[in-house]
Amino acid sequence: MNVAKSAYRVFSANSSAACTELAKKITERLGVELGKSVVFQESNRETRVDVKESVRGQTIFIIQTIPRDVNTAIMELLVMAYALKTSCAKNIIGVIPYFPYSKQCKMRKRGSIVCKLLASMLAKAGLTHIITMDLHQKEIQGFFSFPVDNLRASPFLIQYIQEEIPDYRNAIIVAKSPAAAKRAQSYAERLRLGLAVIHGEAQCSESDMADGRHSPPCVRNTTGHTGLELPSGKQQAPFPGIELPIMMAKEKPPITVVGDVGGRIAIIVVGHFCFSFLSYHFH
Repeated sequence: MNVAKSAYRVFSANSSAACTELAKKITERLGVELGKSVVFQESNRETRVDVKESVRGQTIFIIQTIPRDVNTAIMELLVMAYALKTSCAKNIIGVIPYFPYSKQCKMRKRGSIVCKLLASMLAKAGLTHIITMDLHQKEIQGFFSFPVDNLRASPFLIQYIQEEIPDYRNAIIVAKSPAAAKRAQSYAERLRLGLAVIHGEAQCSESDMADGRHSPPCVRNTTGHTGLELPSGKQQAPFPGIELPIMMAKEKPPITVVGDVGGRIAIIVVGHFCFSFLSYHFH
């Protein structure tokens, strides 16, 4: 492919080994050169991006993997997208295999929907399209004002299991939690394997008692309530003689495995785009 006449370019949003390797493999497959840019951190940890070539009128793909430092990776993506936007790029497409903050897509107590905030930031920075894999919830695509391609990793994972796990026919798909049972069932059906579910594991690190709105109220006898004052001067309780019931705090059941896993290879479905293979044999 003639790179000079190519209508698109591929850039790497950071210099980490994983991102650089992925970007090089993509450009080798496409037959193009990796775009010239410099992404680095200032002494005060500010992110700086310098694009070293013209991108005017071109479609740009930004490859960004998410390392352990998630917030720095987000800033690298935002700053690079904005730099390309101000350099008059025609379209800016982000290739993000794992979309960060995708688990924070619902309102929890007095928290916020951070995933929607990130979607707005990416749009404001100049991104016009995103390619990602296995979003935590399909509905996340509605947070964006531009198209989102939500690809699936399941065909590659199924192929890996069939080719790399010896005697995979003796395996069983195990859902890490009841919430992952639907996804685990999908893999079990396509691999024609049995299904088991781990029940009782804590679903969230937040305590049910951490927020005052979810605290169980104490028993209150309303017979002593001053109530409303009647025209005659007497007071009447709103619910005379009625006691409010005690709300019991949630109690996690002990961890148990629902299903027959004895003597079999356990393939645990941890979550979206994530597997854990155990070669241990349960007895």
